[in-house]
Amino acid sequence: MEVLVEALEEILGKFRSSSPRGFVEPVLAFVHAVDWTEPWIGALVAFHLFLLVFILWTRRNTDLQMAIFFLSMFGIYLAQTINSFLARHWQKFSRQPYFDKRGVFISTLWSGPLLVTSMVILVNSLLQMVRLMVKWKRAELKHKARLAQQHKTD
Repeated sequence: MEVLVEALEEILGKFRSSSPRGFVEPVLAFVHAVDWTEPWIGALVAFHLFLLVFILWTRRNTDLQMAIFFLSMFGIYLAQTINSFLARHWQKFSRQPYFDKRGVFISTLWSGPLLVTSMVILVNSLLQMVRLMVKWKRAELKHKARLAQQHKTD
């Protein structure tokens, strides 16, 4: 996990010169405040990575994509309830109380990745729609050409 933190610091270091100081410092403070060795945080990160890979792998299955999309939206909807529950019971699974009233932690590690995967699904759905529209228009033009050809021969 230390390699991940170092890589993130390197990437953010490149943006320091061009971005306002007000953004980089809180992000780095957040990264350093989180104990990335906690098993449940690793499992959460692994879940989001698995979900993203699964979404990319099943990108042609529209029904499954829509089910995942709506489940992700429902997960985001429940984030405040989950945050409240976990704020009361953090001692049972964590070494630090990450769950504050504002929900910064759960927004960053739960809702944020779910929004990203939902956006991937949304973009994929739009691309599939465009492909279908092109296929439909081609079929329509072929049909009109056949009708015109038949009309000429009659």
